[in-house]
Amino acid sequence: MSEEVKLHSIWESPFGFRVQIALSFKGIEYEYIEEYLKDKSELLLRYNPVHKKVPVLVHRGKPIPESMVIIEYVEETWPEKPILSEDLHERAMARFWAKFSDDKCSPAIFKYFSTQGEEHDKAKAELVENLKTLEGALKGNKFFGGETIGLVDIAAGWMPMWIQRIEEVLGNKVVEENSFPHLQGWFHDLLNLPFVNQNLPPPEKLREHLKNFRNSLLARST
Repeated sequence: MSEEVKLHSIWESPFGFRVQIALSFKGIEYEYIEEYLKDKSELLLRYNPVHKKVPVLVHRGKPIPESMVIIEYVEETWPEKPILSEDLHERAMARFWAKFSDDKCSPAIFKYFSTQGEEHDKAKAELVENLKTLEGALKGNKFFGGETIGLVDIAAGWMPMWIQRIEEVLGNKVVEENSFPHLQGWFHDLLNLPFVNQNLPPPEKLREHLKNFRNSLLARST
């Protein structure tokens, strides 16, 4: 039976992007279907009726929503090029750090991006603290997975591009090389992987999108 792999997403979604990394790393061919969240397709609403969000992977006609659920599904369905260690403790810790990036780093990035004034300064301090903790998980390795990428690299793989564009929009550097030498190295190494680079959104387009998005968020809060 044909694999019939389709991915419903939007170009600016960091969560759709990390699914693209997983699929590309595994060498899985798929059809990319661009969605528009202001005019959601009937297929998307049918495939993800609970959250009505992207990304959604469709494999052999069966939909799987939520990016981390999709990534785990991809790992189990196509295990030939693993992103999780065979060691049970290492697998558990990879899931721990992937969850940390989602539960701590992602909200901190959004808070830093969407606030101003004193709240913005507090958000930056929180973000720096969480990124320092995440950097510690690298343990001096090239990737969180060691010499090659693993689950954590894929889960957090959107951060280098999005943080760099946010820094440009705000005119304020967060991940300084002297403060985050390992994380900066990871940013560079990850973004230069061909299967990551080929899925990146155009930097200028993403920067403009983030600028407009921030302005709309700030306008709503005033």
